[in-house]
Amino acid sequence: MTALLRRWAWLAVLALLVLQVFFIGRIALMAALAPQSTAFQRSEAWRLASAGELRWRQDWRDYDQIADHLKRAVIASEDDGFASHEGVDWEAIEQAWERNAKAEEAAAERAASNRPARAVKIRGGSTITQQLAKNLLLSGERTLLRKGQELVLTYALEMLLTKQRILEIYLNSVEWGEGVFGAEAAARHYFKKSAAQLSAWESARLAVMLPRPRYFEKLPRSNYLSHRAGVIVKRMRSAELP
Repeated sequence: MTALLRRWAWLAVLALLVLQVFFIGRIALMAALAPQSTAFQRSEAWRLASAGELRWRQDWRDYDQIADHLKRAVIASEDDGFASHEGVDWEAIEQAWERNAKAEEAAAERAASNRPARAVKIRGGSTITQQLAKNLLLSGERTLLRKGQELVLTYALEMLLTKQRILEIYLNSVEWGEGVFGAEAAARHYFKKSAAQLSAWESARLAVMLPRPRYFEKLPRSNYLSHRAGVIVKRMRSAELP
């Protein structure tokens, strides 16, 4: 029995190593070849197809064909340390944990005092590189194993690709609405223009949508969207491009 368990353990380790080689090989290819689709996009395509819908908008644009306004807006909104960190912003993760813990404590206090409960907004501390690692190759499940794999792929992306390439792939693959993927599709869908022509305010508005793109797609006149876009426009001035 011990020998059998040892054999299965070695097989599991071997399978894990093979999987890592496969992932890293795919990332290495992305230095020269644009990914045709991501794991997230394929899961969304399957979901839409299952619902009887065939909606898919995506047009790859090279880094210099995307407005600097949009690059700065996304960095300012999603990951202001993108140009300098090594893939993971541990300080941002710690701050997110603290904010989430305080929000949950406040919700518990309101429940204990029979006051109306408010939805707890869970904040993440994921960098642009982490988001790309997750969307490119992983499932959407939330487990410690998947989070560990995300960290491995995040560091692989940072080691094998330039910051410009990471941002380029991210902007071309991130979701901006139901079946809307990438900067060019988003610019055409919301503003009837190319990604290269986006203004600072339009770019900020798109950046603010990123955490909940399908939600904000249905609320184009959201007060929060407009106010937050104004905040991001101001932050864009100090956003560092790779």
